[in-house]
Amino acid sequence: MDMDNLASRARSIGRGFAVTAGAGTAAGMAAFGYGLWEKNQFVLREETLAILPPGRDPFRILHLSDIHFVPGQKKKAEWLGSLAELQPDLVVNTGDNLSHVKAVDPLLDALKPLLQFPGVFVPGSNDYFAPSPKNPASYLLGPSKVKPKPVALDWPRLRSGFGMNGWVDLTNRNQSVVLHGMRFDFSGVDDPHLNRERYAGWPRGTVNQDSYDHLRIAVIHAPYQRVLDHFTESGADLLLAGHTHGGQLCIPGYGAIIANCDIPTWRAKGLNDWSSNGRTTPVNVSGGIGTSRFAPVRIACKPEAVLLTLTSRN
Repeated sequence: MDMDNLASRARSIGRGFAVTAGAGTAAGMAAFGYGLWEKNQFVLREETLAILPPGRDPFRILHLSDIHFVPGQKKKAEWLGSLAELQPDLVVNTGDNLSHVKAVDPLLDALKPLLQFPGVFVPGSNDYFAPSPKNPASYLLGPSKVKPKPVALDWPRLRSGFGMNGWVDLTNRNQSVVLHGMRFDFSGVDDPHLNRERYAGWPRGTVNQDSYDHLRIAVIHAPYQRVLDHFTESGADLLLAGHTHGGQLCIPGYGAIIANCDIPTWRAKGLNDWSSNGRTTPVNVSGGIGTSRFAPVRIACKPEAVLLTLTSRN
C-alpha cells in the first residue's frame, strides 16, 4: 500500500471516529434534554388494597415522597397544591422534601392546601443536608453517600411547619391517630440511608386487648431490607417508603437499573408484598416527585404521587 492510500485510509478512519463521537454527543444531549422535560411530567399513580377490617368504608391515603423542592419550581408547586382536590383522608410524607437551603418557605406554601388534611411524616437525608454537585449517571454506580461536611438544611423549621398544621412527626416514634372512627397505629423511623433508624415499636393496645379496629402502618424513607424485615416481622399491615426515585434513569421497557439501596431493582417503585420470617406485608414504594437539583433529569420514570385506596377485607 503506497503512502497516498495510507493517508487516505487514515483520513477515512478519522472521519469515522469524528462521526461516531458526534453521534454519541448528540444522543447524550438529546437524552439529557428529554430528561429535563420528563422531570416535570407529574402523574398520579392509583392503587387499591383490601386490608381494612370488614365493613369499613374506603380510606384514601395520599403518599408523597422525595419532593426535593427548589425555589422557583412553579410547575411543581402548582401540581402539589392541586392534589388537595383529591380530598385524601390522610397524607403520608416519606421525606427528602428539600433540595436547597432556601426551600423551606416556598415548600410550605406549595403544600399549604394539603396541610389542611391529617398527615404523618418522616425525614430523609435531603431534609437534613443539601445535595452536592454530581453527574446524574453517578446514580448508576450504587447507593448515594453524604459528602464530608455537608451543608445543613433547616429541617427543624420544616418539621415545625408540618407540626403546627397538625401533621404527626414519626421520627423514631409511634403514635395512634383516630380517623373516620378507626384507630391507625403508626410507627416510623429516621432515615435508614443515614443509619439513623431506631425502632419505637407500636402504640400500646392490640386487637385482643380492646375492641377498636386497628391498622398498623409503618412509615420510612429508605426501604432497606433490614427495615422492611423488622416492620414485617413486627406485624405491620402496610409499609410506605420512598427514596428510590423509581430508579430515576430507567430503561424503557425494562425499568430501574438502580434502587439507591439494597432492595431488588424491580421493587424500586410500586405496590408489592414483602415477606420475612413467615410474615408478608404490602409495601408501597413511591417513585418520588423530584430530583436532586444537581441531577435534574428523569428518564422513563415520571415523577409521581400515589393515591392508595384502602378497602375492607372480604
